[in-house]
Amino acid sequence: MEEDDKKLLDDKPLMEDDTEELEDPEVVLDCVPREAEQKAGLGSSCPGIEQSKDKQKQRLTAQEKMQASLLRRDLSQVDQLHEEKDLFIQKTRGELRACRRRMELLVKQQESVAAEMAAERAANNMAAMGRLEAASQRLCSEMKNEWDLQARMMAVLQQSESALWQIEVQEGQLEDARKLAQEEAAAARRGLQEWAAKQLDREMGASEKAERNRLLRARRCVHLQKELGLRQQKLVEEAQKNHRKALKFLKASLGRIREQEQKEELETREHMRRRMDAVLALKNSISANRETLRKFQAWGQTKRELAEQQAQAEKKAILAQGGDAFKHLCHQRRRQELEAQNRAFEEEQKRRKQEIVSRLLKEEAVEDRRRPRPEPPRPTGQRSLRDQTWSYVATVCDGQSTEAPPCCPLPDVPGQRPGPAPEQIKENRSRFYQSSLLLTAISSESVQGDGSSLSGEDTLAWPEIPGLWKEDYKPFQVSKEDVDRKPVGGTKMDKDILARTMQRLRSGVIHKQVASGREFRGCPFNSKPKFIHFKDFDVGKVYKKKITLINATYTINYCKLVGVDEGLQDFIHVDFDPPGPLSAGMSCEVLVTFKPMINKDLEGNVSFLAQTGGFSVPLKCSTKKCSLSLDKELIDFGSYTVGETAIRTITLTNTGGLGTRFRFLLASETCEMDTSQSALKLSSIFTYEDKGFYDKFTTSFSEHQMEGNESSPTDVPSQKESGKLDVKEQEEGHPIESEGVTLTTIMTIPPNEEQMEFSLGETTEGDIGPFSSIKVPVIFTPIVPGTVQNSFKVVFKNQQCPTLYFKVIGVAIDVPVWVLKPNVDLKICMYDRLYQDSILVHTRSKAALRLKFEVCKELRGHMELLPETGYIQALSSYSVQLKFLPRHSLPEDAGKYFDKETRVLEAPMTIWVADQIKPLGFTVHAVVTTSDLELSPAGLDFGYCTIYEAIRTQISLCNHSLLPQEFGFVGLPKFVDIQPNDGFGTILPLETLQLDVIFQPTKAKEYNFELICKSEINRCFKLACRAVGVHPPLELSHYQIKFAATSLYDTSVATLYVINSHLSMNSLTHSVPRIGSEDAFPVGPTSFEFLLPPDSPITISPLVGTVWPGKRCLVRVAFRPVLPSELIHQEAFQALSRKAEIKSSQKETVTQRKDQRRPSFSMLRLQNQDRLLQASASQPPEVQKEDLASSSQEYQSAQASLTRSFQGKFDKFVVPCVVASGDTKDRKGTEPLSFSPHNTLYLELWCPAVAPSIVVTSDKGKTIINFGDIAAGHRGIKKVSIQNISPEDLDLEYSVLNPDGPFVLLNPTIRLPSGETQVLDLSFSPRESVLAQETLDIITKKGTLSLALMGTGVASTITCSIEGDVLNMGYVIARESVSLGFKLQNNSLLPIKFSMQLDSLSSRSRDQHRLPQFLASPDQRTEVVGTQNYSGQSVFSVVPVEGIMEPGKAQDFTVTFSPDHESLYFSDRLQVVLFEKKVSHHILLKGAAREHMMFVEGGDPLDVPVESLTVIPAFDLEHREEAEELKPILVTLDYVQLDPDTQAPPATRELQVGCIRTTQLSAKKTVEFSMDNIAALQHKGFTIEPSKGSVERGQTKAISISWTPPIDFDPDHPLMASALLQLRGDVKETYKVLFVAQVVTGP
Repeated sequence: MEEDDKKLLDDKPLMEDDTEELEDPEVVLDCVPREAEQKAGLGSSCPGIEQSKDKQKQRLTAQEKMQASLLRRDLSQVDQLHEEKDLFIQKTRGELRACRRRMELLVKQQESVAAEMAAERAANNMAAMGRLEAASQRLCSEMKNEWDLQARMMAVLQQSESALWQIEVQEGQLEDARKLAQEEAAAARRGLQEWAAKQLDREMGASEKAERNRLLRARRCVHLQKELGLRQQKLVEEAQKNHRKALKFLKASLGRIREQEQKEELETREHMRRRMDAVLALKNSISANRETLRKFQAWGQTKRELAEQQAQAEKKAILAQGGDAFKHLCHQRRRQELEAQNRAFEEEQKRRKQEIVSRLLKEEAVEDRRRPRPEPPRPTGQRSLRDQTWSYVATVCDGQSTEAPPCCPLPDVPGQRPGPAPEQIKENRSRFYQSSLLLTAISSESVQGDGSSLSGEDTLAWPEIPGLWKEDYKPFQVSKEDVDRKPVGGTKMDKDILARTMQRLRSGVIHKQVASGREFRGCPFNSKPKFIHFKDFDVGKVYKKKITLINATYTINYCKLVGVDEGLQDFIHVDFDPPGPLSAGMSCEVLVTFKPMINKDLEGNVSFLAQTGGFSVPLKCSTKKCSLSLDKELIDFGSYTVGETAIRTITLTNTGGLGTRFRFLLASETCEMDTSQSALKLSSIFTYEDKGFYDKFTTSFSEHQMEGNESSPTDVPSQKESGKLDVKEQEEGHPIESEGVTLTTIMTIPPNEEQMEFSLGETTEGDIGPFSSIKVPVIFTPIVPGTVQNSFKVVFKNQQCPTLYFKVIGVAIDVPVWVLKPNVDLKICMYDRLYQDSILVHTRSKAALRLKFEVCKELRGHMELLPETGYIQALSSYSVQLKFLPRHSLPEDAGKYFDKETRVLEAPMTIWVADQIKPLGFTVHAVVTTSDLELSPAGLDFGYCTIYEAIRTQISLCNHSLLPQEFGFVGLPKFVDIQPNDGFGTILPLETLQLDVIFQPTKAKEYNFELICKSEINRCFKLACRAVGVHPPLELSHYQIKFAATSLYDTSVATLYVINSHLSMNSLTHSVPRIGSEDAFPVGPTSFEFLLPPDSPITISPLVGTVWPGKRCLVRVAFRPVLPSELIHQEAFQALSRKAEIKSSQKETVTQRKDQRRPSFSMLRLQNQDRLLQASASQPPEVQKEDLASSSQEYQSAQASLTRSFQGKFDKFVVPCVVASGDTKDRKGTEPLSFSPHNTLYLELWCPAVAPSIVVTSDKGKTIINFGDIAAGHRGIKKVSIQNISPEDLDLEYSVLNPDGPFVLLNPTIRLPSGETQVLDLSFSPRESVLAQETLDIITKKGTLSLALMGTGVASTITCSIEGDVLNMGYVIARESVSLGFKLQNNSLLPIKFSMQLDSLSSRSRDQHRLPQFLASPDQRTEVVGTQNYSGQSVFSVVPVEGIMEPGKAQDFTVTFSPDHESLYFSDRLQVVLFEKKVSHHILLKGAAREHMMFVEGGDPLDVPVESLTVIPAFDLEHREEAEELKPILVTLDYVQLDPDTQAPPATRELQVGCIRTTQLSAKKTVEFSMDNIAALQHKGFTIEPSKGSVERGQTKAISISWTPPIDFDPDHPLMASALLQLRGDVKETYKVLFVAQVVTGP
């Protein structure tokens, strides 16, 4: 031990004195006294001995420096030796106490052995005596060894204590020198602080002087700037004033021109619309009447033939009686003609009477109207359409219509005089027979006059536009008096006077009602009922309804009838006697009379006027309609036996007021329904209220007669055209009479074969009345077993009623016995296990039946049905027991019924019914699985294992069954353990569990054993295991070392012993080292070697050594945690990648703001720089690791960040120690020893690492203090926070910074308590533009914290408030202006002179000669100056143009955008020039102008950002609207589908609809948009939200477009669709949006 102590003293390194390098007598500072410098040089690094206070001014000699250095070294060495000796004494005392405890234990064992020997000697047990004597000898030898060890340890302890006393004496001698050194260090620090205070005073004086100079210069600059600003403001105000005046006159002129043009265009369009409507109505009328005329002609021909036959028969009868047939016929015809003339005369008188009455009514109506519209004069003697209609209605209502005789000639009576001559009658008769016999069916009261009257005066058909039917008609000429009149609407003054007068009149009629301080709001009268409905009316009848009006106001109110809507005046009459004042809650009655004249639905309101306002009662008149429905659409008969009959009923209900004829048919049958009605008599055709149809027919008779030969049977108008014609005719007052017209619809569809299972009852065709229902039976008669279904339809004679369909389903079975569950599912079954189930058999037979149950012969050894035979009673059920015991031979026996891959068994079972040939079957389903558990591997070989360790091996337990099973390992030996859960648990179907088998031998031998695993059904599965136990010749005192928590870059040390306890080869007395059953290890020196894992923070000393028998070797294990270099590199690369991502995101933000415009030259340059940065960041890690050095800023920042954020780390290392026989000194050269791998020992190390004791808490824990860019001549201060996170207080010392350098530590701290934080102030004052770097070390007894100081002196700079250097002015109305502002911030401490320059106004851009932009390719377009004003003035202007920015202040700038025409590509570039030389910023100015207040953004670009040189005139509004009628917008959507099995998200795009804020007066405050063809787009997979909406001024709204491919989409061809987007603001704009969608399989 003494030799070890001397070795420690000799090997201890001596500490060097750092002050020898810092001491320099030649260094002289201007402001720092030499005494303070000497004190700082001696006291700032390490305490030492100095001269006395009276000799401080003398220089230290070299000998004195050497003495001080040696003294400091001795002090440090003595302190270290004192600590080591104290630690060694404590360890020695601990070992001595352990030795004494072992000796006491040996004494007790000797006493116990002696007692046992006495007892055995008394028992005369010689074998036990021999064993006890050997144990006693072993105890005596061990006791002797312990006594020797105690003696040695006592000697070593005494020597160590004496050495410690000597060290303490030496420390006492040096105590005075230690105190003196500490006092001198304190004095030196005080002197340095005094010098710092004086230096600070001088710097403050200099800074005050500089501040006064700066303020003087600032006042001058402010004065100049104010003068320039006032001058510029005056110029801007004058320009804006002139601009507003010019704009006002221009707007007024343009407004008048637009109003006049719009008015003319509207009049032209209205005139053309009326002409087109009239032509279309005439064309539809002609086409609709052709077929009717042909039918009338055929009908007339038939009647004429009948009349001839009747005349011949009468003639024959008269001749047979002997009379004069010709004379009789002449008298009869003359009598008929006289009667016809009388009726015609009476009809004419009535017509003239009605005409006079209508004219009187019209004159009264004209007098009642305030300003009647002038009507063009009609030809004299011609009646209006309204007059003729009223006269006809009055005639019909009076019941004075006459019937025409069956046969009547057509007389020609000019001037409508009665009494025609016989020659005229004959001439008319011949003309009548030549033209058409159809006129014989027309009454003489409706057809009079000569041939010209057929197309002339007596017709009700009147053209809407004069001159449309006559070529010689002269258009109406406006008289001079009408020309001199004012327009209908009047002037603006007339309109204002009229509005004021109407307001005054209304204010006198309508009053606000206030009661108890509450004003009444709402409807003044409540109607009961609230809705007047005349339902299912008949033409010609009169309907009356009475309603009650209840006063709902607070006080007395009045009620007055205003009238009904204009469309209801001809049919609705209201009887209302004003009741006078009505109190609140009182009521009055109103009688409403409805007299329908046309068969048409009518809607309107009955208006009233109360004292508090007007109100109305809704009114509706509905015609009779058919409303047919079926009570069910599906009839399910269920299951029936073949031969039975089942009946179900279906009900046809008519809830309408009109009846029709119906017919039930099969859905596959053809339908032939005759929609005609029975032919009426000739005399009753024109006796109905539809006389207008006859007038129209007579008017166009000649035209139809000429076209009769050209028409064909296919000229029947379609249903749609006829519908339009009906509506048109009803609007014009000419309803169409459908009676007497035969229309037959024939469908030629080949009928399918009828299924005889379903049939209908007797009532399959008939008439259904209004508000009634009819029940039709449906009969099901099954013929063939199986499911039968059929479809029926109900067709109606009324073509407006749709065809109704219903479906019939039924199941036919052939036997009366059936199984409720034809498929019996036994779920999952195991082999050799019994499973049972019950089968229930039902019968519908009325007699008992004998049943026999049979299993297929392949499965009779595995399945049976009990009982095999039974009787089932009538209309009951029978239960059969099924037993299933699957055996392992089932796959071979079952054959085709068993699937070996899926293990599914489908066994058919048969039930034989007596007296029945066809048996009844059902199927048994089961999944048969095994119950095997498999252990993998089949055998375990643990190999060689020492008695000081345990081996863990994993085994797999696999469940091949489809059912979960419980398992457990039973009968385990003591040296084996199975985890988890001690080898018990539950394994799921087809699951594989991993189990750990732990083997720890107790002695050296060969082990062979089995592990038994049992399942829940008591099946056993065995696993054979073998191993070899090894007793190594060496052992370790500790096989596991747990280090204390060690901070980063610190060291923890632990010791252990390698012990050689092999002293004897006698295996009877004790276990000897051996491998299994091999020979024992020889006694002698044994060597060892520790094999460290690579890149581990572990150090073991010694790694290799030799231990003699009975001896032990001390081994030192050190743990020093550090951060891996790869981790630091990775953190640095992640920081770089984050920076690159931030820059790329900023670039994307700038790109999104470009509004699909071409980027400027400066933006392209920034993008190229970002690409270079991304390329550098995306380089391979190997290249970056080579470039990134450990001294780089990124590396150090990453190291500091990881150190600060280090949360602790726990590592576990297993270090093998191989053992070999012999001494390492005996080997020859580098020849290795023969190590046995079976005798290897293992040392387990637990290594927890924690953060260091002192850390930097500021600036994210970085130890690199970067002051950044500091203006030359100024100072920057950084505050660094350090925190003591150790549990004890620490004394701090600092290294000396360069006195001539720019870095200064302002507040050094000597002591840092535990857990507290100290802020260090560091100053950086560069004198020139230079990069400076130094290191400041903070020294403690637990380590050193190094701070790297960095800084750069640079020139002045400014910053801009615009992000991305792009200022987008947005959308502006053309010839208006908008202004935006931004700021420039002066970040330096000096004033900066600036000037603003626009590229469009600079001479440099004008002098450049290059190709025009529209001739260059898109890649060559680098110009940033876009579209400019036509007037030559700059589009963009900035204020102020030049000036001076004060230090730390911000300057506001205003940019004005004033376009004079419409364009989307206004752009310019603004340059910020500093000191008239340096360009600081490039700001891209962009804007767009529109003529109207709406705009649309988005879509793919379809044009280039270059305007044509041709200016489109703005005054040609008609052509402009035609050119801008449809503006295309292309929207492409790419549906990205990377995985065909996974549905990808839909492709989405957006369109922005905006409304520009403007100062112009406009009737529209918002912009409304809508998109059509939404249903078609949805069918193709497009979703548009919203499809319509409105946008306020100054706002935008997004239209989201998403697309998902439909099912029928072809990925080889893109999907194209289009829709119209309409915008309504001050004008209407239409955009054609083209959608192009495609599916892509890659990004």
